Amino acid sequence: MAATPTASATSEETKPPRRSVPENLARRWVRTGLTLARVVRGAPLTLVLVAALWILALATHSLAYGPSDELMSHVGLDTTAISSGRVWTLVTYSFWCQNVWAYLANTALLLLFVVPAERRLGTWRTVALLALCQIGGAALAIGAIEAGSSAGDLWLQSTVGAQYNTAVGASVGVVGLGLALSARMTTLWRRRTRLLLVIGTMLFLFYDGGVIDISRAFAALVGVGVGFALLQPRIRPRRLRLASSHAETRVLVAVFALTSALGPLIAWITNNPYGPMAILVNLFIDEAPTQDDIHDYCTRTSDYYDPVACRASEAEHVLAGTPAILVLFVPVLVLGVIAYGLWRGRRMAWVSALVCEVVLGIVTVRYAQMLVGLTEAQPDEAGVPTAIKIYTGLIMCIPVGVVIVLLLTRRHFALRAPRWTALKLLGTLVAAFLVVGTIYVNWAYRVRGEWSPDATVSALLADYPKRLFSPTWLTLVNENTAAVIPEGGIAKVLYIAVGPVFWSIALGGLLLTFRRTASRGAGEKSQADRLLREYGGSPLSYMTTWPGNDYWISPDGTAAVAYRVIGGIALTTGDPFGKPDARAAAAEGFARYCDSQGWSPCFYSVTGETRSHLVQGLGWSAVQVAEDTVLDLPELKFSGKKWQDVRTALNKAAKEGITAQWFTFPTAPLAVQQHIRELSEEWVADKGLPEMGFTLGGLSELQDPRVRCLVALDEQDRLHGVTSWLPVYQDGETVGWTLDFMRRSSDGFRGVMEFLIASAALGFQEEGARFLSLSGAPLARIDREQPSPAPLQRVLDIVGRTLEPVYGFRSLLAFKAKFQPRYLPLYMCYPDPAALPAIGNAIGRAYLPHTNAAQMVRLSRKLMS
Repeated sequence: MAATPTASATSEETKPPRRSVPENLARRWVRTGLTLARVVRGAPLTLVLVAALWILALATHSLAYGPSDELMSHVGLDTTAISSGRVWTLVTYSFWCQNVWAYLANTALLLLFVVPAERRLGTWRTVALLALCQIGGAALAIGAIEAGSSAGDLWLQSTVGAQYNTAVGASVGVVGLGLALSARMTTLWRRRTRLLLVIGTMLFLFYDGGVIDISRAFAALVGVGVGFALLQPRIRPRRLRLASSHAETRVLVAVFALTSALGPLIAWITNNPYGPMAILVNLFIDEAPTQDDIHDYCTRTSDYYDPVACRASEAEHVLAGTPAILVLFVPVLVLGVIAYGLWRGRRMAWVSALVCEVVLGIVTVRYAQMLVGLTEAQPDEAGVPTAIKIYTGLIMCIPVGVVIVLLLTRRHFALRAPRWTALKLLGTLVAAFLVVGTIYVNWAYRVRGEWSPDATVSALLADYPKRLFSPTWLTLVNENTAAVIPEGGIAKVLYIAVGPVFWSIALGGLLLTFRRTASRGAGEKSQADRLLREYGGSPLSYMTTWPGNDYWISPDGTAAVAYRVIGGIALTTGDPFGKPDARAAAAEGFARYCDSQGWSPCFYSVTGETRSHLVQGLGWSAVQVAEDTVLDLPELKFSGKKWQDVRTALNKAAKEGITAQWFTFPTAPLAVQQHIRELSEEWVADKGLPEMGFTLGGLSELQDPRVRCLVALDEQDRLHGVTSWLPVYQDGETVGWTLDFMRRSSDGFRGVMEFLIASAALGFQEEGARFLSLSGAPLARIDREQPSPAPLQRVLDIVGRTLEPVYGFRSLLAFKAKFQPRYLPLYMCYPDPAALPAIGNAIGRAYLPHTNAAQMVRLSRKLMS
């Protein structure tokens, strides 16, 4: 894929006629309609359910805030549904939701799980399974609530007969269906689907704890049971392995560690949590006091009058609705950043997670003791202290469980940052604390009259650390939450800004520390270059010498892989290179190396040989991303009708006095160098986009003295076009050449590219080269009459057609067909389909790392023209 994939690579004769705007729009509408028709044909149940959900929402005015109280009493599910004879609500509650966000979430779940279920299980089996989970989950939940409430459980008692806990939603059956369907999935997706659904269900159960959450939990049990009993393929016991890769283990541990924060976040979002673990919400996401709270604390005649609490609530009220709310979310954000570090396999994140979970355990016990003391002093709270103690024991299972998991998986988090990285982070935190504090105290003292009472230096120094923590955490150490209260404008700005500024710096520094790529130890460029020149590789292997690549060298030093890490994706530049019999092992070794580093590998633009090994040997997935075009030189002759265009270009150049001349760019005359730069700038200006990189060479790659340039010059030394050629090595010799850089003058003679390529082929033939590669045409391929291309392949074909007006991928392939090449498909191979979005992002950033917003707007306009 070395040749720049633009229409400039084609001659004027081969450019397709520009379609009119109406024709383009018509074609897009037709394709969209055909795609929708296929979806409707393949998943009619999904379409009916989604349509029913939204039509009923609009017809009953339930979209914004859910069904009205009257409608809810007829269609909603509650604990009295069976005992009161409203059995139909076990079905009707599925067709409404609580609000517009719930409608969107339920629609997403239907599309995510019901569509594949229909395709794999059939429509009628899906209907039966969905109904079983939806109705069975609700019925079992009602029975469990009645039994638990009779036993005296405060959580379940709070849900019995509560009108505001009437449930609606389609997620109950969908969760059960998804877990049942996971039995038919591959190992990777089975594990991830169950992880997502089980953890999500448990978090909603124990933190939100409403009727719908309890029903969803029992539907999950039904789905798992059906999956194991009826849908699980028969597998011999020896194949039932629970082991996973380093990367997968890190994902699981990171998600598990994040549950300490996700649960309270769910309880905060749902606003009225019933679950036993909801008592922890204020430790993670504190809420600002309301006007009623302030009135109760500050009114002398109130039963809740408390001068200290009054002052604290007034101070907290100043922060409400401002950026200072960030301070209330600090525990959640810290755990989120640490979870990211665990996913990246960082040892520092592992230590941080261990410390955080221990601290959370201690804080949880302290907070529970405080709540018990408060409730014991109130006679109307009988039974609550005991319930708090029981629920606290349940809550403690999370930090204890996370600590155990962290200790058991310690070996998976071995990536150590250099010592100076940790010291730099510590220095940043200390410096941020001192600098922010100095600014706060200094400026606050200058406007000391804007505080109540008038601020003193000592009062401000005492107040500054309190601005960095949630009021709930301060109460745990019996610390007043406010020393001074701002009343003036500047004082309020300082009061509001100090916490967010400090924590933004702290969290940003921690995140950057975890993002820092670990020391790779991937070998030296000189060693990789030696392997390339001594043994060779694919026609694209010379691109591995370009700047931006890192190198992994096999332990025995016989093969190498060039790659770059972008967003956690290790994107290779072509195949492994080195000794031919060591390349397959190198592919496996590099994959293991990526796994140990926390990256997801992606072999990009590899040949069929590498694809076969990765797909058949390792079970990876692959998709064709380009079509390489190769000319075999020993028998090449431009004779016969099929070579007419090429002969015409050669004859025309001779008549116009245009000759092909070889140079290397560093040694070319200054005038030729300048003309090449001008041609390149002309192309960039015409496209409005920067030159692409990665496997597409630009001016910087021409500086290599081993890269040969063939230019078309007329008798006035005017440059009409230029091509560059990369050497292909085998056994220490140059056996072929690969086309890379291509530029033509907009007012040069027609057919200059045909002339230059034909001249290069004849010149390399005389030198004894075996072949010449015209490089790959990205997102274009010849029709090999595949009966049914893979879905991803079809998507890439659509992307290629969409980008054709700008980049001319298919025009480029059609142009190369003039040289009667031998076609060789180039593939992208990847182990994890879930990483495809990240892979797409990595490839886009590799090709266009410097594209700005204005250029993307121009690209969009060209695509719409």
